[in-house]
Amino acid sequence: MKRREVIKNLSIIPVSGVVLGSAIPFESTSAASAPPAPKRDIFKELGIRTFINAAGTYTALSGCIMHEETVETIRYSSQKFAAIDDCQDAVGKKIAELCQAEAAMVTAGCWSALVLGTAGVLTGMDQQKVAQLPHLENMKSEILVQKEHNHGYVHALTNTGAKIVVVETAEDVAKAVNEKTAMMWFLNYAGPNGKIQANEWVALGKKYGIPTMIDMAADSTPVENLSKFNKMGFDLVCVSGGKGLRGPQSAGILMGKKEHIAAARLNAPPRGGNIGRGMKVNKEEILGMYVALEKFINRDHQAQWKIWENRIAVMENAAKAFPGVTTSVTVPPVANITPTLSISWDTTKIKVDCNEFRNRLRKGEPSIEMMGSKDNLVITAWMLKDGEDKIVAKRIAEELKKASA
Repeated sequence: MKRREVIKNLSIIPVSGVVLGSAIPFESTSAASAPPAPKRDIFKELGIRTFINAAGTYTALSGCIMHEETVETIRYSSQKFAAIDDCQDAVGKKIAELCQAEAAMVTAGCWSALVLGTAGVLTGMDQQKVAQLPHLENMKSEILVQKEHNHGYVHALTNTGAKIVVVETAEDVAKAVNEKTAMMWFLNYAGPNGKIQANEWVALGKKYGIPTMIDMAADSTPVENLSKFNKMGFDLVCVSGGKGLRGPQSAGILMGKKEHIAAARLNAPPRGGNIGRGMKVNKEEILGMYVALEKFINRDHQAQWKIWENRIAVMENAAKAFPGVTTSVTVPPVANITPTLSISWDTTKIKVDCNEFRNRLRKGEPSIEMMGSKDNLVITAWMLKDGEDKIVAKRIAEELKKASA
């Protein structure tokens, strides 16, 4: 969950005045465009709790809701056969064009992109090395990672057998580089905390002839991020598909230099005898990921941002109407860049801590999920459907009223 603990990265930037660009009108998720009712309610049948997602694109909360166009693509493609390599070739070409990369492929989530991209760097097009992973005898085996970036996600890299070498400064990098150095990895959401920024990291990689990879997982907003790091010069860029892009939750994107993508595919399904065989991505996910990305890039981002602002305002106004309640709306500076509402209160006036408050919303009807701690609530609007902001606002007001002294 750490990647998306938005409260840790809240900026002092107010939401008003934030502008994102695009030319295609935003498509609402109103009832008029809703899919037909299902023949059976499988969640109800199995007793699985569903909820309104005011938290964000957390994997544990199932990431996102796909657009109906993406779902229709999955439904349609499920009724026809196609070779996986043909799907990857065609979709990879389109994704690369959309994101201004040399090449791309669809992976089984961002984690898979990290593993396969690293594997490709280690093996190149040498089939013997592909079969050898994760045993790196007579191969490069070290990956440079900044101290502030050395989080749990490095396990994706070490799945290949690689060893993490921690650095802090450019001088550390100079000392650490040797004949075993295979790659330099950058974690985007940790960028501001490290001593070497993204463009400097790329420059160091080029200086020493070492490929660089960036993990930008959920950081698809603003839309410019999807091409920014390719243009900056990263050799590999890894993105989650089932978060802000609203593609299949189990899909992701690996893009970058042609030679590295080709090598990554050698380590990936449908081929066997490699480290990535279990990271299958089917034709439905490959095609669905392309349609989701295309839809995301071409939508009207200014209109979308305004919708998020309006939804946040509805929920904020409901909360701050109560004495003792404090609210703020900010935008995280790097990751999960959407309007983010923080709510806290004087517990002498509202006699409940925020953890218990969130628990009451979770157990209520409808169930509502949001983030925070015992001292505050953290709410985002980007995963809300039309009208759900009003439902969340109503439930917040109801629980604040109950807890008022």
